[in-house]
Amino acid sequence: MEEVETAEELLAKQHRKEKKDLQAKIQIMKNAVPKNDKKRRKQLTEDIAKLEAELTQKHDNELKQLQDSSSVEEVSNAMDSVGLVDDEEKTDSSKQTRTSKAQKRRDKKAALEKERESRIAEAEVENLAGSRHQEGLKLSQKLMERQLQIREISSDGHCMYRAVEDQLTERGAPRSLKELRAQTAQYMRSHADDFLPFLTDPNSGDMYTADEFEKYCNDVADTAAWGGQLELKALSQVLQLPIEVIQAESPSIIIVTCGMLMDLVNTTTLWSL
Repeated sequence: MEEVETAEELLAKQHRKEKKDLQAKIQIMKNAVPKNDKKRRKQLTEDIAKLEAELTQKHDNELKQLQDSSSVEEVSNAMDSVGLVDDEEKTDSSKQTRTSKAQKRRDKKAALEKERESRIAEAEVENLAGSRHQEGLKLSQKLMERQLQIREISSDGHCMYRAVEDQLTERGAPRSLKELRAQTAQYMRSHADDFLPFLTDPNSGDMYTADEFEKYCNDVADTAAWGGQLELKALSQVLQLPIEVIQAESPSIIIVTCGMLMDLVNTTTLWSL
């Protein structure tokens, strides 16, 4: 026999659908506003926050109305306990008592689901006004001025190397992620004097020993260790290309290979928040 959904379950399902529809509408609104239009983007953030707040208030009111209607049944149960209802009503009340525990579990589940969805909605609104989102808008503006665009790269520890890999593929000189890591590590090993002074033990502040430096290079080659300016310097030498890092809040960093003039036309360009 098919289980009949309770009023709470139906309401929760309706609320999920309405939130999903709103998110689809918000995405359309975002796509309609150019990322470099700061004034309209600011208004968009306010409009989205207003829409989500209105939907949250609507859902709160509907849930309260449902809870108020349920309280009528609870009053009936209380009257039965003091003998104020007839035998027929007692039979109905007995049935309600048997199902009350299951109903409470469903109510609790629905309340938890509503709270979770509310937190998700609040987080999405905060993200739109948050510092990371604002930095993303600034970065997009800088890239648009240079007719560049953001490409999503997985933040899995390999992101810097994947970005370089992507740019090299664009230039018709592809190298794999594994190759880039191995060549970076090998260059650092063979030019230890250029890198060791910048690597220190975070606890003692002492410069890395030869063994510690070797382990560092092994991690560069064989693990998902994050890369930084030292690795970019090594990559620039390996590739014999300048590498430019565009930042949202700071001037660009251009790493130039030793013994060659910087050629901006052939510069490998990365960007970061």
